[in-house]
Amino acid sequence: MLFKYHAIDQDGHERDGTIEAPSQEVAVSALQRRNLIVSIIESAEKHSVLDFKLPFFGRISNKDIVILSRQIATLFEAQVSSLRIFRLLAAEVGNKQLAIVLSSVGDDIQGGSPISKALSRHPKAFSQFYVNMVRAGEESGKLSETFSYLADYLDRSYDIVSKAENALIYPIFVVAVFFGVMALMLTMVIPKISAILLDSGQEVPIYTAIVIGLSNFLVNYGIFVLIALAGAGFYAWRLSKTEHGKLVLDGLKLSVPYIGDLYTKLYLSRIADNFSTMLLSGVSVIEAIEITGSVVDNAVYNKVLVEVGADVKGGSSISDAFAKHSEMPSIMIAMTKVGEESGELGKILTTLAKFYNREVTNAVDTLVGLIEPIMIVMLGLGVGVLLAAVLLPIYNLAGSI
Repeated sequence: MLFKYHAIDQDGHERDGTIEAPSQEVAVSALQRRNLIVSIIESAEKHSVLDFKLPFFGRISNKDIVILSRQIATLFEAQVSSLRIFRLLAAEVGNKQLAIVLSSVGDDIQGGSPISKALSRHPKAFSQFYVNMVRAGEESGKLSETFSYLADYLDRSYDIVSKAENALIYPIFVVAVFFGVMALMLTMVIPKISAILLDSGQEVPIYTAIVIGLSNFLVNYGIFVLIALAGAGFYAWRLSKTEHGKLVLDGLKLSVPYIGDLYTKLYLSRIADNFSTMLLSGVSVIEAIEITGSVVDNAVYNKVLVEVGADVKGGSSISDAFAKHSEMPSIMIAMTKVGEESGELGKILTTLAKFYNREVTNAVDTLVGLIEPIMIVMLGLGVGVLLAAVLLPIYNLAGSI
């Protein structure tokens, strides 16, 4: 948002101007860091009923952060100052929301804040993992390498998550079409055809009676079925907002045949990749475990890593702490043990992350290859069974006349 302000500088001179910031509080803080005493500040943007925006428009995507990290790394390698980098990117970036964030980060840096602290004020754009990586880069004096690490990691993470999500879009679409076609046939086609059979007085087969009964149920009580499904969806959504509910739903996600295996490999890949990237960047083991748990995006594995972190703080090795949890596969435990013994845990986990990335890619390819023919056959069989259950008795009736 754009704000107009009236302020007094250190010399007692009045100053008027504008500043971009996500909120009025952030704008005031940025002006105060410039040693200005703000007397008046108000929005400079004109609003109308046409200014309505949906929440998903203008959001900062993972892809935006990947590109941004790559650009920051390149500019650091070119010996550009941190303040100049964020000012330049704020002016050039295409996403308006991200431009506001970068402008605010630049103001914080100009006021003397470290880059990591400035980034931490914008958790919707920069995760805890991202901020801690930057902090480690500041402490080691390797910011350009750190942003390169971040860009590579985010690129890998974005690619693997996109593959998994895209693989699930097609089956969800086909299943939705399948149930939509079945519902339309049972509520619009079958009732008209079944009326002919019932008027004839002919005894119908048991499978035809089942189809007619299901059709009558949906015609008479379909609205209640829709209400029940909507209620169940709302309950699941509310449940996902609680800690216990999220744990239950994430556990169910991992237990679905084949899909659960795909998600398990995806989360293990994310854990190994997060962990290795942070260790190689100089983040402590305990901090790396805690941050990895917070960004893994699954309550089950988050709980596992919280317990692993507690065990490691108590003096246990990482591999022994992993071994207490059935969610951690034996290969990960064994590879972690080798890494601890050889002192190359970061490199070993990088190898493990590459292994699980390949596993996820192979699982996605296999899933896509199997789903298409299976779904087409299921759709054809479903429609065929419904039609056969009603049309065969009609043919028999026609043949008996």
